Amino acid sequence: MTRRKVSNPLALAVLSLLLERPMHPYEMSRTLRERNKEGSIKLNYGSLYSVVDKLVAHGLIEPQKTVRDGRRPERTVYGATSAGRAEFEDWLAELLAIPVKEFSQFEAGLSLLPGLPPEEVVDLLDQRCVQLEHSLASSEAILKASAPSLPRLFWIEWDYVRTHLETDLHWTRKLVGEIRDGSFDGLADWRAFHTDDTPPDLADPARDVPADDTRGSDTRGVGGADKDTTADVPQRKASGRKGRLKSV
Repeated sequence: MTRRKVSNPLALAVLSLLLERPMHPYEMSRTLRERNKEGSIKLNYGSLYSVVDKLVAHGLIEPQKTVRDGRRPERTVYGATSAGRAEFEDWLAELLAIPVKEFSQFEAGLSLLPGLPPEEVVDLLDQRCVQLEHSLASSEAILKASAPSLPRLFWIEWDYVRTHLETDLHWTRKLVGEIRDGSFDGLADWRAFHTDDTPPDLADPARDVPADDTRGSDTRGVGGADKDTTADVPQRKASGRKGRLKSV
């Protein structure tokens, strides 16, 4: 991905608006909210002013005039420059064409799933499903409000959001079902992690080494210290597995 002079996605939205017509920041904020864009692009008034200032500093937008509405303070109206148009088109093309790895909070939680007992995880995933159902209902409401009056072109991101939520909900329900009915692979080990002394280190390369494998024959560790041989691994696991994850 290209390193942008202004990388906040809100800057892309500002450029998009100013390519339609010149606006002052309050009008930008109002227009984005009227179009429900804050569901896809994080929007607050303070960050909007910061983004506008940065776009001006890099020559992507420029002040065109000041206006006053009644007793309100003067407002600066901005317009996009030719450099701003080029930046918008290049940035948007990149976002649409190039998949980017996004580190979601849920994915991080799944990667550490054994840290909680299966029964507790099931309860937590049930709560997640309820929240996903609420989010799905909200996106459906927005779609119903937008679809009759606007072409799909103007609410396509909400169609994507709805599909993502439906997939997430279906996958999470399936996972809950597998844990509940006992078909989830590794469930016995997972449950044992929270009932035995100390869970095995799943990243330990010696965990699944066959008894006749000679890779554990070197008993000298880093700095010359003695370390367990592969033959010692089962005894080490059996003797010390109580409750380490219970304190997680």
